[in-house]
Amino acid sequence: MLALHLDPSEAFAQFGGPAPALSPISFIRIASDGIVTIVSKNPEIGQGIRNMLPMIIADELDVEWSKVKIEQADVDAAKYGNQIAGGSTATPTNWTPMRQVGAAGRQMLVAAAAQKWSVPASELTTSNGRVMHAASNRSLGYGELATAAAALPAPALADVKLKDPKDYKIIGQPVKGIDTAAITTGKPIFSIDFTMPGMLYAVFQKAPVYGAKVASVTNLAAIKAMPGVKHVVVYDPDSAPPAAPAGGRQGGGPGGPGGGQNLTGLLPGVAVVADSWYQANQARLKMQVTWAPHPTSAMSSAGFAQQAQALSAQTPAQSLRKDGDVEAAFTAPGAKVVEGAYVVPFISHAPLEPQNCAALFKDGKLELWAPSQTPAQGMGVAATSAGVPQADITMHLMKVGGGFGRRLTNDFVAEAAWIAKQVPGVPIKLLWTREDDMAHDFYRPGAFHYLKGAVDASGKVAAWKNHHVTFTGASSAAVQGGEFPARFIPNFDFGSSGMPFGMPTGALRAPVSNGFAFVAQSFIDELAHAAGKDPMQFRLDLLAQPLVPVPPAPAGRGGAGGGPGGGGLNAQRMAAVVKLVAEKSGWGRKLPAGSGLGIAFHFSHSGYFAEVAEVSVANKKIKINKVWVAGDIGSQIINPLHAENLVQGGVVDGISAMMQEITFAGGAAEQLNFNKMPLLRMNQSPLVIEAHWVKSENSPTGLGEPSMPPILPAVANAIFAATGDRVRTLPLSKSGYSWA
Repeated sequence: MLALHLDPSEAFAQFGGPAPALSPISFIRIASDGIVTIVSKNPEIGQGIRNMLPMIIADELDVEWSKVKIEQADVDAAKYGNQIAGGSTATPTNWTPMRQVGAAGRQMLVAAAAQKWSVPASELTTSNGRVMHAASNRSLGYGELATAAAALPAPALADVKLKDPKDYKIIGQPVKGIDTAAITTGKPIFSIDFTMPGMLYAVFQKAPVYGAKVASVTNLAAIKAMPGVKHVVVYDPDSAPPAAPAGGRQGGGPGGPGGGQNLTGLLPGVAVVADSWYQANQARLKMQVTWAPHPTSAMSSAGFAQQAQALSAQTPAQSLRKDGDVEAAFTAPGAKVVEGAYVVPFISHAPLEPQNCAALFKDGKLELWAPSQTPAQGMGVAATSAGVPQADITMHLMKVGGGFGRRLTNDFVAEAAWIAKQVPGVPIKLLWTREDDMAHDFYRPGAFHYLKGAVDASGKVAAWKNHHVTFTGASSAAVQGGEFPARFIPNFDFGSSGMPFGMPTGALRAPVSNGFAFVAQSFIDELAHAAGKDPMQFRLDLLAQPLVPVPPAPAGRGGAGGGPGGGGLNAQRMAAVVKLVAEKSGWGRKLPAGSGLGIAFHFSHSGYFAEVAEVSVANKKIKINKVWVAGDIGSQIINPLHAENLVQGGVVDGISAMMQEITFAGGAAEQLNFNKMPLLRMNQSPLVIEAHWVKSENSPTGLGEPSMPPILPAVANAIFAATGDRVRTLPLSKSGYSWA
C-alpha cells in the first residue's frame, strides 16, 4: 500500500508549512499485484464523477485503467478537501489538484526505484504501472515498489511535474461508468437500497403548509398499537428544541421565508418507526393530525400572479443596471418596439429516488449513510438536530438516485439524525414518499419578466428594458444586473421587485439560468423577427456589438457583471459554438409546413452552449425530432461518454421542465406526484441529440448544468418557427400544447 503507514498529520508535516488540502496518501493505494485503488472523493449523483476524478489521478499516476479499482470516500475534509456535488464545480476545482495527486504518487514510485537501482530519478520513465530504466533495460511494477515508496516523503503537490496533454492515455478516452452494468441490471447500489441487520424503518409526517406545528394527534395511542410500530414521536421545536453543539449549525438556507424560519433542518412533525417501511407508512396514513395555524397558509399562486401584475405597473424596487436612455431609443425614428410578459413557474426537483437517509445513534456518536450533495453541511444540520458535536459524526456517502440541486439541502439528514437519537442503539432508515418529496421540496422559484425592446432601422437591438418580479430572498431567482444581454445593448434598463413568500426555494440544475435563458433567448428571437433578420445571424450580430464600458460596481447585489461581457460571457467563445451548431444542424434549410428550427445560447457555470431544436407541431401536439448541441467547456473533454450523457440528460431535463409546474393554494403545493407534474417520457424525447465540442485554450469546466438552459428557448423558438405562435408562459400546457 502506498504510504498508508502515515497518518494525515504526519503526511502533512512532511510537506512543510501549513497542512495542504490534499495528499496522495489519501487517494491512492497500490497492492503487491499492481492493482491500484483510487478514492473518489465527491458525491456521485449521476454526473459520472466517480469515474472522472479517478481517471485524472490514474492518468498522471501512469497506470492502466484496467488495473484500477475505485472506492467511494467517506466525508473527511481533512483528507479530501471540499466534497460537494453542485454548481458544475467538480471539474474546475479538481482538475489541477487531482492531476497533482496522481503525479505526486508517480514521483514517489520513481524515487523508490531510483533508490533501489542507485540511479538518478531523471533517468527513469513510467508507463502502464511500471518504472523503467532504459540504460540498464530494467523495470519494476508499481506493486513491487509500493512498500519502498511508502517510506519516502511525499512531494509538495505544487512542485510535481504534470504530463503534457499530448501524453494523456486515459483523459479524453471514452471510459464506461463503473456502475453502468449494475444500474442497467437493477442491482441495489443506491442509497434507497441500503439496509443493515436489525434496521427499523421511519417516516416523518410534516404539515402541508411549510413550517406549521403539530397542534394534536388525536389517535396517538391507536397508532402506537398498530402492527410493527415501535415508536411514535412528536417533534415540537418549542417544547423540545434540538441543542446547538459546537461545530453544528442549522442555517436558514436559500429562499426561506421572512422572520428567520428555518426550512433546511428539522421541521415540526411526527415520526413513526416500525419493523418495515410499509408498516410505518400505514400507521402514518391513519394518523389524525391537526396542524396549528401558520401565516404561510394565506399564500397562493393566484395571489402571486396578481401581486406581480400590480408591481409591473410600478417603478422597480431596485435598479440592477442602467445604460443609456431606453425611452429615447423606443421613440427614435424607425424603431420597432416589441413588448412581452414572460412567466416562469415554480417547479420541483423530482429526483426519481425520494429523499432518504439511514442513521445509527450509539454510545453518544452518530453514524449516517446519506445521499447528500453537500455532506459537510449535512453533518452540520445532523449535529444540531441530534444534539451531538459534529466531531462525533461519521457520514458515508451513498450513490444518489438523482439530485439536480435538491440534495444541496439536508433536511432529510436532519430528520434521520433526530429520529435515530430517539431510538438509540438501533439503526433506522428514513424514507420519504413521492408526495413527501413534492410537498416539501426546495422549489425552483417562479418569476415574472415584463420586457420591452426595440430594434433600430438597421435591424440592430437599440434598447432592452426588463422589470423582473420575483420572490424576496429567493437567491436562485436573483438574476444579476450584468447577465447577458447586458453590455451588448447600448440602452439597457434592468430593474427588479420582490414579493414576500413562505415557500422554501433552492437551486435547481443551472439555477437562475434555467429560467432566465428561456426568457432572454425567446425575447431575442422576438426582436430578430421584428427586425426581419435570421435569428442565428441576429445573435452573431449581437455578440459582435462593442461592449458598453463597465461602471463602478454598486454595493450589494446587481452590478455590471464580471469578465469580458454580460455575466462574464466571452463573445468570441459563444460565437464559435453558435456557428458550430448552425453548421451541424444545417441551419436555414427549408422544412415542411408545421415544422421549424429554433436556436438559442446561454453562458452558464462557465460553459458556453448553443442549441438548435427541430420541432414539428400538429394540432398543438409537439414532436421534437432532433436536437443539436455545441459546447465549449475548455481544452479537455475528460470522459467523452459521460460528457455526451450529461449533454443528453441536460437537454431531456430542460424539455421535461417545459411541461412542469408547482402551484400553491392555502400555502401548500397542489401537485404531489408525476400525474400532476410529469417527467418527459422516453417516447416524447428527441429521437436524436447530437453533442459537438469546440476545444478552446481554457481550463476544463463542468458539464452538469450548462447544457440545460438553452434547450428551453430553442424549443420555444422552434414552436414559433413552426406555428407563428410565441410562447411566453411556461408550462407549455398553459398555451394548449402537449407532447405528441
